[in-house]
Amino acid sequence: MGDNLPPSDLPDDERVQPPPKSNPKPLSEPGDELVALYDEHARPTGEVAPRSVVYRDGLWHAATGVLLRSTDGERVYLHRRTETKLIHAGAYDCWAGGVVDPGETPHAAAVRELAEELGVRDVPLRSLGRYVYDGGTVRYHAFVYEAFSDGPVTWQASEVAWGGWVTVAELRAILADPVGHPFAPDGRLGAELWLAGPDASD
Repeated sequence: MGDNLPPSDLPDDERVQPPPKSNPKPLSEPGDELVALYDEHARPTGEVAPRSVVYRDGLWHAATGVLLRSTDGERVYLHRRTETKLIHAGAYDCWAGGVVDPGETPHAAAVRELAEELGVRDVPLRSLGRYVYDGGTVRYHAFVYEAFSDGPVTWQASEVAWGGWVTVAELRAILADPVGHPFAPDGRLGAELWLAGPDASD
C-alpha cells in the first residue's frame, strides 16, 4: 500500500525514525496530572482528580482529538503511541489529543495537544462534533476537530513513537488489521465515525 505504512510493514531502511529524546523528564508522573471532571451530559462539574484516579474509578471527563489532514485532503497523519502511555500503550491512532485540563476549554485543549504532540501550530481547527467513549474504566466525552497542514510534523518523544502520512484508503486497511496494527479503541471509534461521514473520501 505504499511507502506511508507504519513501520511493521516497511523495510528497516525505509522506516521513519523518531527524533532524539531530548525532552526533559516531567516534574511529575503522568498519573499525577490533574484532570477536569465532567458529568454524563458533557458538562464540567468544577471538580478535578488525578489522572490515575480518573482511570481507576471510571470518572467521566473530557478529551480532545485532532485529525491532522494534508492540505489537499487526501492524507491523514497516523502515529503510534509510546510504550509508556498509561492507556493503549503502543497502539496506533490518527488523533492528536488528550484530556482537558482544569479551567481549559475543549478547543483550547485541542490547540495545545496538536502543538505538543505533533508540533503543528497556528492552523485553524474545525469542529467535527462530539462522541462518547465508554471503555469501562475509561469514560469520556471526546471533542474532535480537524486541521489541515502539510507539516513539518515534530513528534513529542514521550507521546509518539512513530508517525507518517497515510491515505484514507490506507487508514481503512489499517483499521481492518487489528492483529498487525492494533489501534487505540477510542481512536478507532472516532475514526470509524469520521470514515462513515461525508468528509472521508478515498
